[in-house]
Amino acid sequence: MAPKKVDRNGFQALLRVKPGAKVDLARFDCGATFGREKDAATDDLAKVLARLADLQERLWAEAAHAVLVVVQGIDAAGKDGTIRVIAGAFNPQGTPVASFKAPTPLELAHDYLWRVHQRVPAKGEIGIFNRSHYEDVLIVRVHGLVPEKRWRRRYEHIRSFEKMLTDEGVTIVKLFLAIDRDEQRARFQERVDDPTKRWKFNPGDLAERARWDDYRAAFEEMLDETSTAYAPWYLVPANRNWLRNLAVGEILADTLDALKPAYPPAAPGVEGTRVE
Repeated sequence: MAPKKVDRNGFQALLRVKPGAKVDLARFDCGATFGREKDAATDDLAKVLARLADLQERLWAEAAHAVLVVVQGIDAAGKDGTIRVIAGAFNPQGTPVASFKAPTPLELAHDYLWRVHQRVPAKGEIGIFNRSHYEDVLIVRVHGLVPEKRWRRRYEHIRSFEKMLTDEGVTIVKLFLAIDRDEQRARFQERVDDPTKRWKFNPGDLAERARWDDYRAAFEEMLDETSTAYAPWYLVPANRNWLRNLAVGEILADTLDALKPAYPPAAPGVEGTRVE
């Protein structure tokens, strides 16, 4: 058998959703490896994490750029695991993580982006959203929480919101972790069967799973409508955790590298100082 051909294109180019694309998740290969090998991925990921650690330290020191990482995916897609691995490379002081659950009464008294804007990272930070403002065109749509006319307007709102952030110096990296239905079933079953993971499973997860096709349609339209040149989505095959982590790590490292973060110059008179 001929060896698998390794795709040498970076994951940024391979997985970016082009503006105006029509995504078909039913045909997307959630188990793709692009010729990468699991055995080599451990070393590759270690190198990527070391690279991320160096880049984040320079970004934090320079305090000139803010980076927002948005992580979305269906239940059991691996959002928590991805964040745990990638954020493990960073100094927690500069890596706030926000998780957006059901809105509080105070949040409901404001527009739906109010609570989100408050959690956008400051200059020098890499902020991570575990779920995000996109829930307002996903779960809101699937469960009919607001009229269709209302949630459809939100695509334009979100594009404008993200354009404003990028105009003001925020770099946005949006990651959609894609698993197939069989993989979700296997992961749910593993949670049920493993006493150490059982706490993660809620019987309500099965009701959400029954809406698989509704969520798929919502995800596809979200990707189509909101992947832009200034805030692109990356469609990450997530059936294989090792490939998912490597892809996310490389995408984020390449994004940070393009910002060229650098240590700021020392204060005048520091160089040559003798400390007694």
